[in-house]
Amino acid sequence: MQKKLIILTGPTAAGKTKLSIALAKAINGEIISADSVQVYRHMDIGSAKIRPEEMQGVKHYLVDILEPTEEFNIVLFQKYAKQAIAEIYGKGKVPIIVGGTGFYIQSVLYDIDFQESAGDTALRGELEVLACEKGAEYLHDILKECDPQAAQEIHANNIKRVIRAIEFNRQTGRKISEHNASERIKQSAYDSYYFVLTDVREKLYKNIEMRVDMMIQDGLINEVRHLMEMGCKRNSTAMQGIGYKEILSYLMGDITLDEAVRTIKRDTRHFAKRQLTWFRRERDVIWIEKDKFAYDDEKMLNYIEAALRKGKNNGEHI
Repeated sequence: MQKKLIILTGPTAAGKTKLSIALAKAINGEIISADSVQVYRHMDIGSAKIRPEEMQGVKHYLVDILEPTEEFNIVLFQKYAKQAIAEIYGKGKVPIIVGGTGFYIQSVLYDIDFQESAGDTALRGELEVLACEKGAEYLHDILKECDPQAAQEIHANNIKRVIRAIEFNRQTGRKISEHNASERIKQSAYDSYYFVLTDVREKLYKNIEMRVDMMIQDGLINEVRHLMEMGCKRNSTAMQGIGYKEILSYLMGDITLDEAVRTIKRDTRHFAKRQLTWFRRERDVIWIEKDKFAYDDEKMLNYIEAALRKGKNNGEHI
């Protein structure tokens, strides 16, 4: 029999953290973070990382496990997440993947095989130099030529994924968009329940703007300054997260603080929009639209628990 795996995802600033803790306590679960920045130590403010006191005794995996100078990617995420899932099952508990990185979630849910896209260091280095010398848009144009669908799905600023897609094409002669599509139609390796928490756009965008203002107030500038002192550079994996790269540009004198804050808010809104587009493409998703529950966390939790008792409930909106 397949074992139960729960996913609680949604766009940034939708309120996943609070609901995930209530859910974990209700069903004897533990949480695996599907976030590419919260994995790093010393990156608390800009990643909106859950604080120890907010965890309420619920164990979290893949939070604070790497130094910001270390590399992290989807292959490592998949490896660590599968180890965490095995550990949680070993305790007789239920794993709950929480976070907004859809591709990370998909990699575990469908056990995506990344062997075909194992990297070529020389080619990657060549593409990284191109990105530095000619810019992200130039690299993105190369991707448009070899894989237009992937270019639509991957933002030009996500240089790492753009490079991976070009690498895949040059090494295999295939399009990574086609590879990912074929992996996506695989059946889940688990008895999985995929919940997407969301809100009306105006409220979501207002929450994003308030969150960014609070990050600045809470000390994001000093956090980034400390990361620079630790040796983090503009091209470091950890510094590619929204909020970090803009404040880094401010500290290096490239833009004003006002410009940095405006860019963070704009790019976070765009990111939330892309997240929702991704989740709409996924199968067997159970949408939890907060306004339909009158923003009552208890009602949302009760709905999730009812869906788990009922069994698979494909593509339901409420």
